[in-house]
Amino acid sequence: MAKTLLTRLAAFLASLLVASIIVFTLLNLLPGDVAGVILGSSATPEAVAQLRAHMGLDQPFLLRYLSWLGGLLHGDLGRSAFSGLPIGPMVGAKLGVTFSLVILGMLLAVVIALPLGAYAAIQRRHTSGVVVSVLSQIGMAVPAFLAGIALVTLFAVKLHWLPANGYTPLLQNPLDWLRRLILPCIALAIVQSAVLMRYVRGAFIEVLQQDYFRTARAIGWGKYRAVIRHGVRNAALQVVTVIGLQLTTLFVGAVVIENVFVLPGLGWLLLSAVRSRDLPVVQSVVMVLVALILAINTLVDMTYAAIDPRLRADKPVVDDEVVA
Repeated sequence: MAKTLLTRLAAFLASLLVASIIVFTLLNLLPGDVAGVILGSSATPEAVAQLRAHMGLDQPFLLRYLSWLGGLLHGDLGRSAFSGLPIGPMVGAKLGVTFSLVILGMLLAVVIALPLGAYAAIQRRHTSGVVVSVLSQIGMAVPAFLAGIALVTLFAVKLHWLPANGYTPLLQNPLDWLRRLILPCIALAIVQSAVLMRYVRGAFIEVLQQDYFRTARAIGWGKYRAVIRHGVRNAALQVVTVIGLQLTTLFVGAVVIENVFVLPGLGWLLLSAVRSRDLPVVQSVVMVLVALILAINTLVDMTYAAIDPRLRADKPVVDDEVVA
């Protein structure tokens, strides 16, 4: 198991290094001059050159990358090109909002998808199972931002049941924190639960066709008891795979949802920085999002090994042939 963990960790660090090179290169290839944008069109060339030197933009590309990478390794994300404030505290203040949205959205999607997906598999030859499958197909076709707008129109504007926007910290008022996240989480969970439901259904259908499930049914176990006893663990590997992939898409979807519901998270910070061409903030936020996605993928790989011991790198391989 230790060898597996070290292998996954080495792959994560290597992926993180490659991602940092790609992010820094692509963002620095964008047209335009940050210094010129900050000073405005009326700035003199001398003033622009002076600001470029102050921001280190006149240095060679490799030196700028190594300086940025060194800062990342020491937990320093740099400073905003416009406000001059440290980017680290800015990102840290927004992480809680994004994490709250993503985690609650994923939990809601799992709570919806697991029972409905299993039910659709068990009742796949009945009308009710077909209806659940059709609803999941419809849910996959609904964009998250469109679902968010519809939820705001119905529950906030017309019914006045829930707030349409804004955010309250958890420790300040837990009840209001939850009320303001209900609609954004539902908007995120609609698509994610529909996708997850399809995979859960497929995984459980495969389990229903296995010999151990037929044996459990033959000795008198009920269909649902056999599914719970044997199906959940054997379908878990596929389900964990999809949950890990969906978590990464949730972070991307949160960028849009945070702006629909005016939530001050990483997505809101990223789009604000893009609009103002605050390149240091953009590349730092993008790098944080990439690191989170890579970390999730690494955790999913480690979960594989925990669920299925055959996937562990340090597990000895037993040959099928016994040499006399």
